Amino acid sequence: MKRLNVDLGDRSYPILIGEGILSRMPEFLAERGIKTVNKLLIVTDDTVAGYHLAPLQEILTQAGYSAAVHTVPAGEQSKTLEQFEEVITSALKAGLDRHSVIIALGGGVVGDLAGFAAASFMRGIRFVQVPTTILAHDSSVGGKVAVNHRFAKNIIGAFHQPELVLFDTALLKTLPQREIRAGLAEVIKEGLIWDADFVAWCEEHADALLALSPEETAYALYNGCHVKAQVVSQDEREQSLRAILNLGHTIGHALEAVAQYQQLLHGEAISIGMVGSAKLAVRLGYDPEIYTTTKRILQKFGLPVRIPHDYSTEQILQAMMHDKKFRDGKMVFVVPVAIGKTEIRDDIEASWIKEIIDELKQEA
Repeated sequence: MKRLNVDLGDRSYPILIGEGILSRMPEFLAERGIKTVNKLLIVTDDTVAGYHLAPLQEILTQAGYSAAVHTVPAGEQSKTLEQFEEVITSALKAGLDRHSVIIALGGGVVGDLAGFAAASFMRGIRFVQVPTTILAHDSSVGGKVAVNHRFAKNIIGAFHQPELVLFDTALLKTLPQREIRAGLAEVIKEGLIWDADFVAWCEEHADALLALSPEETAYALYNGCHVKAQVVSQDEREQSLRAILNLGHTIGHALEAVAQYQQLLHGEAISIGMVGSAKLAVRLGYDPEIYTTTKRILQKFGLPVRIPHDYSTEQILQAMMHDKKFRDGKMVFVVPVAIGKTEIRDDIEASWIKEIIDELKQEA
């Protein structure tokens, strides 16, 4: 098992990565001071529940824990205020109090929804992240929890750090190939913003990662979480450095909103967004190799690099205006200035982005 630490003083917490470590959940809960007398609520989705809920319930029950369950429909459509209210209702019915704990068993949607419920219930209770997707290696770390508004993604949320992140790589084996590819987009992103050598390693080991080879998968997740932990430890509330984690997200989130969170997976939208950011880098005078390398590696992982023709450019731009990274009439973009290095620019003209969006629709 690999262990990382997110260093936030008295709110620091571990990230645990390994195959088969779900069976040690009671041990890890006890380490964090979560006792068997503390009531638990497991939040999951109807797809994940079919694979992983019963084993987790048995592990907890055998150790003396009592856990209620709340299940939501799988997919981004569950990140709503309506579903949030349903989670709170389940927490009340289960008799949760200020000493209780919510366990998020699922991907990024479940983690965000359950985390936001934990941040809000009785003004904040503890929660634990048990990610079941590759994509959630990113979303489960750092304490950003939220639900969507129909006009903008993640616009209703909070910063609420988990007690621990338990990443059992054995749970990934149930993922469909499309979800694996989409999750790896965020792994690649971590390298693109921080570590050029890791980007090269990902490209070299693309086939092994797509096949979920245990050794390569654990190494990739460890490195991705390591980057996230370093950034969050330095800038918990995204006042400066943490914004680099949004590479590709300004365009990507807008694409998801325009598609009403149905056609594109998050990682797919971010893949397209990262190509757009690389194009912006070239427009700003940086090395064209940034664009060619970014596009090449994403294509090697079978990820999309172009915007579907039927997406309205005007609707995409309008969605960006609602983004948290739009301020003072200018768009704020994370721009790759080299592979493994970025800068945050707050002087990006909307007209430039309109041209890039149109170019992305023509991307080969």
